[in-house]
Amino acid sequence: MKKTLPLMMTGLSLLSVLAITSCSNNATLPTEPPSLAKDTLEGVNSSNINFIAFGDGGYHVDYPKKKHILYPKNKADFIAKEKEDWLEDGRPLAEFDYTPIYVYPHTNIATEQGGAQAVGLAMTEVCRRKACQFAIQLGDNIYPDGAGANDSKDDTKRMDDLILAPLKPLFKENEDLMVYSALGNHDWKSSRHGVAMQTKWMKEQANFHLDEQGYYSYRLGEEGNDVEFFVLDTNMLLAGQKIYDIPLNADGSEKSLAQALNDGSAELDTADKHELPIKNEDEQQLAWLINGIANSDAKWKIVYGHHILWSIGGTKYAEGHVLRRLLLPTLCQYADAYIAGHEHDLELLTDDCSNFGENNRPPLPLIISGAASKMRGKHTPFAEQQAKHYPQYQLLWSKSFVWGFAHVELDNKLNNLNVEFYTTPRDRSGQAIKASEFSFEKRSD
Repeated sequence: MKKTLPLMMTGLSLLSVLAITSCSNNATLPTEPPSLAKDTLEGVNSSNINFIAFGDGGYHVDYPKKKHILYPKNKADFIAKEKEDWLEDGRPLAEFDYTPIYVYPHTNIATEQGGAQAVGLAMTEVCRRKACQFAIQLGDNIYPDGAGANDSKDDTKRMDDLILAPLKPLFKENEDLMVYSALGNHDWKSSRHGVAMQTKWMKEQANFHLDEQGYYSYRLGEEGNDVEFFVLDTNMLLAGQKIYDIPLNADGSEKSLAQALNDGSAELDTADKHELPIKNEDEQQLAWLINGIANSDAKWKIVYGHHILWSIGGTKYAEGHVLRRLLLPTLCQYADAYIAGHEHDLELLTDDCSNFGENNRPPLPLIISGAASKMRGKHTPFAEQQAKHYPQYQLLWSKSFVWGFAHVELDNKLNNLNVEFYTTPRDRSGQAIKASEFSFEKRSD
């Protein structure tokens, strides 16, 4: 049994929170990807490609949302507000749950507990018995406001604490494991300078990679059995689009934009000025993706980014509409899977790509692994209405109010993509519990 990782909190005032203590790793980023593991672990063929996928891990109670400190609530009031918001969203009372609560020492101030350290331990456990040749990080690596937040905290320590510290057990046992990171909306929160600070920090780490422009591709595996990943900056893509936040109808169905504009319930979701695309960089990213994946001769093509295409959380569907329009024509034609975070849960969905004339290919797997630190609930009425109104969409599995991650295997013998989902208990022991597993046919040419 693993011991619980200590939280390392010593106290809190209304104006400041102490940060976790961790050491910076200033080693140089390798110029070549690490070599892939051989058949030494559970059920692994030397030609197979195995990796872990985790997202939204950049949260810790030492870096809370300002509102939790400026407008403090005790534990009972915190839970009551969670229930009020739950019912206001039209979610069934019988399904109400809430994230584990942390109360700061010597106060009665409550906030949501983070699970990043527990997930790091659980991933370490899984990688003892399964091949983990590298990892993909799905954005929101720093909560709540990215690097450069106006909170008087040292940013190097912030990134050491939020990004590096939870993964130290994993790196200790897998010293060459590389994490290929994407950016999320919280990473963009403060400024473009904050984004640049994160990419610079990752460049100085031995185990992280994130290209300066935020989107990039990389290729791993042996010739003929390799994979090319296309990493998107989905926040950049969405910032250049017009997105309306529209409340759901009482039955969980989507209200039309025309109706919402007519009754005044539609709110334009405006990106901050620093997030807006410069010199058509969002269009350049889309062109880069289309050209790169269309011309890739890798056996497998996988795309990942922070934001979802479909999900059942009930709050991200407006962004999903926009990203589906931007990405699915390309993904349906060329990709073997799309992997995202953003929803703080675990989900597995598919799009059959029938809207894009791809009926001769298997459905496109959509893997959501955004449970690496925060928890969120599903919206059952919304999920039921999605199934009714969108025949191309299918929800295969989900797990809400959990901490967890995914392990993915590209089986080059059977030409299958295998995904396993793992959760870890709320006691933060770091135990890895297999929650479900699925297999998909390779779909790219």
